[in-house]
Amino acid sequence: MKNLFLGLILACMFFSMSLNAQNKFTVSGTISEESSNETLIGVNIIFPDIQSGTTTNEYGFYSITLPEGTYKMVVSYLGFNTIVETITLSDNQNRNLSLTDTLENLDEVVITENIEKLNIKAPQMSVNKLTSGTIKAIPVVLGEADIIKAITLLPGVTTAGEAASGFNVRGGAADQNLILLDEATIYNSSHLFGFFSVFNPDAIKDLKLYKGGIPARYGGRVSSVLDIYQKEGNSKEFHANGGIGLVSSRLLLEGPLVKDKASFLLGGRSSYAHLFLPLFDLDNKAYFYDLNTKLSFNLNDNNNIYFSGYFGRDVFSIADTFENVYGNTVLNFRWNHLFSDKIFSNLSLIYSDYYYGLKLNFVEFDWDSGIKNVNLKYDFKHYLSNKLKLQYGLNSIYYAFNPGDIKPTVESSGINPFKLTQKYAFENAVYVDAEHKITNNLSLSYGLRLSTFHRLGQDELNVYANDEAVTFNEDFQIYEKGKPIDSESFERSDVIESFYNLEPRAAVAYQLNSNSSVKASYNRMSQYLHLLSNTNSPTPLDVWTPSGKYIKPQLLDQYAVGYFKDFNDNTFSLEVESFYKTLKNRIDYIDGADLVANNAIEQVILNGKGRAYGLEFLFRKNEGRFKGWLAYTLSKSEQQTPGRNATETGINNGKWYNTAYDKTHDISLTGSYDLNEKWMLNANFLFQTGQPATFPNGQYQYGGVTVPSYSDRNSDRLPVYHRLDFSATYTPKPTRKSGLQGYWVFGVYNAYNRKNAASIAFRANEDTGANEASQLSIFGLIPSISYNFKF
Repeated sequence: MKNLFLGLILACMFFSMSLNAQNKFTVSGTISEESSNETLIGVNIIFPDIQSGTTTNEYGFYSITLPEGTYKMVVSYLGFNTIVETITLSDNQNRNLSLTDTLENLDEVVITENIEKLNIKAPQMSVNKLTSGTIKAIPVVLGEADIIKAITLLPGVTTAGEAASGFNVRGGAADQNLILLDEATIYNSSHLFGFFSVFNPDAIKDLKLYKGGIPARYGGRVSSVLDIYQKEGNSKEFHANGGIGLVSSRLLLEGPLVKDKASFLLGGRSSYAHLFLPLFDLDNKAYFYDLNTKLSFNLNDNNNIYFSGYFGRDVFSIADTFENVYGNTVLNFRWNHLFSDKIFSNLSLIYSDYYYGLKLNFVEFDWDSGIKNVNLKYDFKHYLSNKLKLQYGLNSIYYAFNPGDIKPTVESSGINPFKLTQKYAFENAVYVDAEHKITNNLSLSYGLRLSTFHRLGQDELNVYANDEAVTFNEDFQIYEKGKPIDSESFERSDVIESFYNLEPRAAVAYQLNSNSSVKASYNRMSQYLHLLSNTNSPTPLDVWTPSGKYIKPQLLDQYAVGYFKDFNDNTFSLEVESFYKTLKNRIDYIDGADLVANNAIEQVILNGKGRAYGLEFLFRKNEGRFKGWLAYTLSKSEQQTPGRNATETGINNGKWYNTAYDKTHDISLTGSYDLNEKWMLNANFLFQTGQPATFPNGQYQYGGVTVPSYSDRNSDRLPVYHRLDFSATYTPKPTRKSGLQGYWVFGVYNAYNRKNAASIAFRANEDTGANEASQLSIFGLIPSISYNFKF
C-alpha cells in the first residue's frame, strides 16, 4: 500500500507537468474584508459557466488556472455581499478583492461556511467548522463563551464530564488531539481544571476540527486536529470589543500600525470571582488570566509577516498550605511569500511552553515540571491547475521534557532537592498532499507523510534483566516494578532510540447528483508523545513523556465512509458517517501505578492496543429564523492489554475492556430562534451514556483491615448524563452600525437542575457501618448574565 501511494503521488506530479498548456492562464490574489483588511479563509471563488472553482487558504490567498476565455466569476462568503464579475483571461491576472458586510446578523448559528455545490464535490470529510458567532450563541456554564464546550455539541466529540479538561474524538483519548493556535501546539486547553477553555472567542478568526480524513500536513497525534487561527487585526481603523460577566471579563483591541499596511491585535481575559471569597472569610484563590497578541505586516504584494503569541496562567490556592500555577506560552513568527501566482509558501518558527508549578507550604517544597518545544516548519501550496493542487513541506521539532524538579522552600525543610531525569527528543516530518479532480463527479485527495522520531541522550537510563521494566509475580498474579540491574548515561547528542513511520492518507468523493455525494477516507497517523495520567481527563499534574526504549509510538489506522446531502437549496443538510479505528501501542497502567514523581515510569506501564467504531448523524437547518442542528453518535471504544506471554494475565485477563471515554449514545440538539430584531433565543440539550467506571463488587478482611475487591476494569458506568441550557440575547439598538454597539446575554445552565454524577465513591456509613455509594455532582442550575460590546 505504501508503494502504491508513492506511485500515485509521483504519477500525478508527472501528469501535472503536461497541464501547463499555452492556452491556460492563472487568476490569483487575496480576498479580505473591506472594513478591516482582515483576510478571509474559505471564500468560494466559482466560475459557474464551466462548473469550476476554488477557495481561499488559511491566509486568504487563492489561485486557479483556466483555459483562455471570458468567464463569470462569483465570489461568495457567509455574512458578506457576493461579488459577480466578468473576467477575460488572455494572460495571468492578479485580483485582490474586498468583500463588504451584509446587513444580516453575523451571529447566526451555522457550523460550516455556507455550503456550495463545490463542497459537496470536495473529498474532504469528517471536518467541522465553528464561527465565533456560533460559539458565542451557545449557552454555557457561568456565561463564558467556550470553544471546547461548543465542539462537544458536534457528532463524535465528547468530554469526560462537567469541569473535566480536554475532549474526546471518536473514542480517542484527550491527549490524542493535536490542538494548534496559529500553528503552535497547545498542551493544556483548559482554564480552572476544565471550567473554561484557553481560547478567547473574540480573537478567533477560523476554527476547524478534523476527526478523520486528516491531511498529510498534520501529524503527531492519532485522534483529531483542532486547528485555530487568530485574527490579524484591523489595518484601517481602531476598534475594541469585549464582555463583562459575573465571573470573568475580556477586552480585545485592534487597529492600524501603518494604515492598510500593518496592524495589531491585543486581547486579554481574566476571572475575578476569587476577589469575593474574603467576604465569606475564605482565604482561597481560583482564577485565570490570558493574553492574545498579533502583529501583521504587509511588506508588499508578495510578502507578509506575522508575529503572534499567547500567554495564559491559572492560579489555585488553599489558604497558606497549597498553591498551584500552570499555563501555556506560545510565540510564532510566520512569513508568507508568493514565489509565483501558483506557488504560495509559509515559513514558521514556533516556540511552545507548558509549565506546571506546585507549592506545598505544609511540607515546605516547590514542584516544577513542563514541556517545551521549538518547531521550524516550511509549507508550500502549489496550484498546478484547476484540477490538481499540491501541498508539501517539512517540519522539525525539538522537545525538552521536565518531568519534575523538587526544591525546598526554606532552609529548615526536611525535603532534599530532587530532579527527575530530563528527557529530550527530535521529531521530523516531510509530506506531500494532492487534491485531484478526476471528473466533474469524482474527486480525490491523497498524500503521504514520512515522520521520524529520535529519543536523544539523557543523564541516566535504567537497564533491566531481559529488558523487562515490569515483572509479573506468578504467585500473586500481579504486575510489579522491575528492579534495575544497571544504568546507562548518554551525551545529549546521542540517539537512544529511533522510529520511522510512513503515514499514507487518502479520500475520495463521488457526486451522485447536484445535491448529494458519497465519500470515503483512510489515514494512518503516528504519535510519539504520551500523556501519563491516572484520571479520566487530563489534569495540570499530568506529565508528557516521549517514546523510547520501553514506550513505543502509537500507530492508528482509520477508515470512514459517509453520505452527504443538501435540501431546499442548502436550507437543510444531512451528514452521515461511519468510522472504524485500530490503534497499536496504547499504554495502560498496572494496578497501583504511581505516576507522580516517578523517575522510572516504564516500571508501571504496559503496551496494549485499541479499537473504536461508530456511526455519526448530523442534520442541520442553515437558514431562516430558526437554525440549528441535531447530532447523534452511536459508538464503541475499547482497549486490550494482553499478557506478554502465556503465563501473564495482562490487564482484565487480556480481554477487551471499555476505555474511560467510551460513550455508547451521544445526542445533542442545538437551536437558535430570531424572535425579532432585538431578541435571539438559544438552547441546547445533551444526553450521553454514563462514562465507564470500576466499582467494588465485594470485600474481604486481611489483618483486621477491610479490603475492597473490584470488578473488571471499566465494566461499570456512571448514571446517564443529560441537561438543558437556555440563553437569550438582547440587542437594545440592533440597527446601530457605528459607535458603541452592545448586547446582553442572559443564560441558564442545567435548567432543570439535573445532578449529573462526576464520580461515585464507596464508603462505610459512619452511623450504621453499612457500605454506601456517594455521588459527587459539580453543577446544578446556574444562571448567568453578561454584557458584550464593540466600538
